Amino acid sequence: MAIVPIIKYGDPILRKKCASVKKIGPDEKKLFEDMVDTMHFEKGVGLAAPQVGICKQLIVVDIGEGAIKLANPRILKRKGKSTLEEGCLSLPGIKVIIKRAKEIILEGINEKNQKVNIRAAELLAHIFQHEIDHLKGKLIIDHIGLIDKIRIKGKLKRLKKVE
Repeated sequence: MAIVPIIKYGDPILRKKCASVKKIGPDEKKLFEDMVDTMHFEKGVGLAAPQVGICKQLIVVDIGEGAIKLANPRILKRKGKSTLEEGCLSLPGIKVIIKRAKEIILEGINEKNQKVNIRAAELLAHIFQHEIDHLKGKLIIDHIGLIDKIRIKGKLKRLKKVE
C-alpha cells in the first residue's frame, strides 16, 4: 500500500467524466488500498480516483466505521434536504456550505466484485454524493452561488498557481 499525491484544483483530470470499471481486478484492488491509505493519511473521509490522477469510477469512504470501497457508484433514490459545510482534499483551505439529499440509496460494485446497495443518511450521504460528483467532473465550488464564488476567488487563484 502507498500514499499517493492528491491532485489539486486546476488539474484538468478533476473536470473529466470518469470511465466505468468493467470488473475489480488486482489493479483496482491495489488502487482502492492506496486510496484508503491516502485518505486516512490526509485525514479525509472520502476520496475519488480522479483525485489521485486515475479517471476511473472508483471511490472510497470512511466515517470511522471502516472503509467502503465502490466502483461505478450510482444514486438510485434521494430523499429530503440537508445542508452541511464541505471541504475537499483537492481544494485545500476551502470550505463551502452545500445542500444535498439528506438520505440516499446507491448501488455499486464492492472490492469483491459484488453488486451492493447502500442506504446512507446525513454525513455519509453527503460524502457519497460529493465523491460521486468527482466521477462526473464536478467540484464543491460548482454547488455554490455567486457571492460565495467571489469570497473564495483569491484562494482558487492561489491553488491554481501552485500547480
